[in-house]
Amino acid sequence: MEERICTPTHGRYLVRPSRTGARGLLVGFHGYAETAEHMMRELVGIPGSADWLLCSMQALHLFYRGRTNDVVASWMTRTLREEAIESNLEYVGSVVDMVRKKFRCDSTTVVTGFSQGASMAYRAAFLGRAGVDGVIALGGDIPPDIKAIAGPRRPRILIGQGSEDEWYTHDKLEKDKEKLEALGLPFEAFTFPAGHEWNSIFRDRCGKFLDGFSTDGS
Repeated sequence: MEERICTPTHGRYLVRPSRTGARGLLVGFHGYAETAEHMMRELVGIPGSADWLLCSMQALHLFYRGRTNDVVASWMTRTLREEAIESNLEYVGSVVDMVRKKFRCDSTTVVTGFSQGASMAYRAAFLGRAGVDGVIALGGDIPPDIKAIAGPRRPRILIGQGSEDEWYTHDKLEKDKEKLEALGLPFEAFTFPAGHEWNSIFRDRCGKFLDGFSTDGS
């Protein structure tokens, strides 16, 4: 007989203050078998990100990469999936609350994720308690648990898809577009020459997306 129990755990995240007064908070979620450091490098590489308060969160589920000493992370597996979603949303909300308070950043909030982290970005925006103004999702689809949006905000969305991506395919992109159209959300789907990865073309597009937000989140 299987039993389940809730237990506390610890997470880690990286923060990089803006060079001036922050235009907003940009929160990143890394992909499968990556780390907060991976995602922070991508956030820093986005043109104009120096004007944003950057926060890169590491997933709670840690493991060693193959037979190495490299510690990487995953946001969840199919086992205890619903419980992991609940824990992850609480984790994201707590980190965003703490960062906003510590750095006095109450303006625009944009979340971005790569691959498995893209699903986390969607969850943070649609299901989380932190108000989110924008979503940047690269190489990852909208998770099936999202059927509506919580709260009054209707975030703008930028979807990135590498033209040679064998995981986040054109068909998956089209299904996500249909979901967003059904929800009546403003979005842009941007396909660029790449595989399942970040590159300078997409980072440049992210910079333009961020430029579209004023400091009051509008």
